[in-house]
Amino acid sequence: MQAIKRLALAASASVMVLACPMASATPSNEAATAIPPKPMANAPYWNAKLPVAERVADLMKRMTLEEKVAQMVSTWVNKTKIQDSDYNFDPAKATARYPNGLGFFTRASDKEGPGSPRVLPPRSIVESIAYVNAVQRWSREHTRLGIPVLFHEESLHGLAARDATSFPVPMGLASTWDPNLVRTVNTLIAGEVRSRGVYQVLSPVVDVARDPRWGRIEETFGEDPFLVGEMGVAAVEGLEGPGKDPKLAPGHVLATLKHMTGHGEPQSGTNVGPANMGERELRSVFFPPFKQVVDRTAVASVMASYNEIDGIPSHSNKWLLAEVLRKEWGYPGAVVSDYEGIEQLDDLHHVTKDYAGAARMALEAGVDVDFPDGEAYSTLLQQVKDGKIPESAIDNAVRLILTMKFNAGLFEHPFVTDIKPALASDGPAGQALARKAAAESLILLKNDGALPLSLPTDAEHKPTIAVIGPNANVARLGGYYGIPRSTVSPLAGIRALVGNRANIVFSPGVVITKNDDWWADKVELGDPAKNKEMIAQAVQAAKNADTILLFIGDTEQTSREGWATNHLGDRASLDLVGQQNDLFNALKALGKPIVAVLVNGRPPSYPTVAANADAILETWYAGEQQGNAIADALFGQVNPGGKLPVTVARSVGQIPIFYDHKPSALRGYLFSDATPLYPFGWGLSYTSFKFGAPVLSASTIKPGEGVSVRVPLTNTGKVAGDEVVQVYLRDEVSSVTRPVKELAGFRRVTLQPGETKQVDIAIRPDAFGLWNRQMKFVTEPGAFTIMVGPNSQDLQKVELKVTQ
Repeated sequence: MQAIKRLALAASASVMVLACPMASATPSNEAATAIPPKPMANAPYWNAKLPVAERVADLMKRMTLEEKVAQMVSTWVNKTKIQDSDYNFDPAKATARYPNGLGFFTRASDKEGPGSPRVLPPRSIVESIAYVNAVQRWSREHTRLGIPVLFHEESLHGLAARDATSFPVPMGLASTWDPNLVRTVNTLIAGEVRSRGVYQVLSPVVDVARDPRWGRIEETFGEDPFLVGEMGVAAVEGLEGPGKDPKLAPGHVLATLKHMTGHGEPQSGTNVGPANMGERELRSVFFPPFKQVVDRTAVASVMASYNEIDGIPSHSNKWLLAEVLRKEWGYPGAVVSDYEGIEQLDDLHHVTKDYAGAARMALEAGVDVDFPDGEAYSTLLQQVKDGKIPESAIDNAVRLILTMKFNAGLFEHPFVTDIKPALASDGPAGQALARKAAAESLILLKNDGALPLSLPTDAEHKPTIAVIGPNANVARLGGYYGIPRSTVSPLAGIRALVGNRANIVFSPGVVITKNDDWWADKVELGDPAKNKEMIAQAVQAAKNADTILLFIGDTEQTSREGWATNHLGDRASLDLVGQQNDLFNALKALGKPIVAVLVNGRPPSYPTVAANADAILETWYAGEQQGNAIADALFGQVNPGGKLPVTVARSVGQIPIFYDHKPSALRGYLFSDATPLYPFGWGLSYTSFKFGAPVLSASTIKPGEGVSVRVPLTNTGKVAGDEVVQVYLRDEVSSVTRPVKELAGFRRVTLQPGETKQVDIAIRPDAFGLWNRQMKFVTEPGAFTIMVGPNSQDLQKVELKVTQ
């Protein structure tokens, strides 16, 4: 506590906050010191008034080969070798290990690299800032040129560190169909990250996800290229600021677009599996979100993907990274590796015999930075000296790295000088935004009149509500999670809202997994015998209830990144894990209204629940305020308006299943239904909406032109609500096959009871294009059907012609 007070006082006096002179990450009376002088202070590269290109050129001509290679590596596991026994940064050890400086630093928030925060708690805000400042002081005082270190953190749905705001996972954010909200959320995330001296985040993920067996699907914005692209653009604009100016404004950070590409439809649904797809599918489905972000933002870096495409691992794919990304799209920024992605060219893919060979392949393909520890790129220095790699290849990478640092303003502001903004992280504004994001992400999948619940004003007739289930009394945050100051479980949210107006009884029902630590390698299902006893207890608790609220789904262990053979996260089944179906059936037998509240990371393929629950609310992992938002929705304080960003399969045998399939797909199955359990774009409301007939701004257009569609939308119910107007198109005849429908536009609209709005949605010119048989992107003349509605199935149509 005293340390926090000292740092806060130093901040209020606008004094530089630094670690003590030698190393300690623990603040002391020596913490407030002057900013160290700049080496070669009169050199042009320190002059912020000069163009970035001139500063880069000046600095590079001063650098030795050793100093250049040092800029291409990071440290994470190796941070233990530059710290003392108390996890404090040790400049002497750093100089011994990195005598020529260090380009990047992986996650200052943790103390010794990968590992569960439950085993080793991460650094506090104060400790983290002191650590960052100590590293930057070392880089300025103990390296020849004083090049600052670029720190990065994970921030997919909030900074993955202590006392940071936690938002819904990206799948939940995509369910809002609200790019403005996603932009706002990422702006707040950027501010919390930047306030701690960190200038880069590994976010967003714009993989198009088409296999729900894949545990990382929760990290994505779903299955549709257009939706993913719009959400990706919004996320980058929030992180970096809008527009194409690569220079960061205060409060923003460098975004890292990932993973390039095909990562979201791995063979067998298992992480890092081969992406079995042709070039046309890559260009039509998986490239567009990346290209939208590259075209419309100043995204600073792109991360290569772990998988292979047609036998070429992405980290060595020159066509993918050099020809398409850089040459064809004109991307000017850096390419970074996924963690150990370069090393896996040897360890996993076996396309080279050692790390030196992996380094050569990755560098030639266009990978500039080796995350997280630079093991492969540590061989580059000797390889240049041996004549295996030209120094010009090193120069090309370092030029991009230094450009990132200059654009970020890192040379001018490497130190945190005011700790107050960081200490305010996850405050009232963040918590309010987290609650709003959670509320907008909720999807009402089914409602036979069970929702919303009502509470009587007569205290003598209080209803009894049974809150049952393994996900009722915990706030599940999902993967790559932070540690917010507080979380609200669904049970806590319900109790807070209900107060004394209802009797709340609770029983967990079953244990899904014995441990729910995302980081833990071993995953064990709950004990069957104990679960049987717990189910009986849940039935006993619920037998006198008026309504049962059943919280079921996943834990952070049953849907997660499977990053190693001893740390799995993908599944061969999509139904409820463990004995949750047994719990549901036992409760259903009571004959009470049962509302299933789904808390999960993967799409909910729960056929028994879908058929027999009276209402179903999908919540995903909804962040720190999930309990309050869920309670608000259950009791009608919030009207759910989210929509599915994925298609939900009936069974794993339907995989792959997505709405924008080709005409020859999904002919049917013997003895089972070919339709999805829930279609893409699906979501109900507590009110009703009427779509009028859509009208086009023009019935005929030429190639290269867009068109707008207008549709009158009316709230025909008794309460205010949100509807998402979705616009799809179909090319009736084409030289190569095209999907039966493709999302081309959308807009989330709020309407009061009885209100009508004319909703205008523009369809971009490129929506009509295709990659023809010569692999050229063209718009072919012919008939198009434009479809408008509340989801991908219930649509009204209007015809459009594209002429020569």
